[in-house]
Amino acid sequence: MPNDPAPQPVPPLTPCTGVCRLDSHGYCIGCRRSGEEIGRWRAMSDPERRHVMDVLLPGRRP
Repeated sequence: MPNDPAPQPVPPLTPCTGVCRLDSHGYCIGCRRSGEEIGRWRAMSDPERRHVMDVLLPGRRP
């Protein structure tokens, strides 16, 4: 339809909280991602990101 609103951009999928410091186990104290995951994040597909956020991160809570 000609009056449909323009689609809104989807924000990037990320658990980042802006607190970026690795703990003694190598996980960020803000988002709980590993240094490797943080480094690869931009190259990951949405399904890969979703797996990290839904499956891996919940088990890493302090």
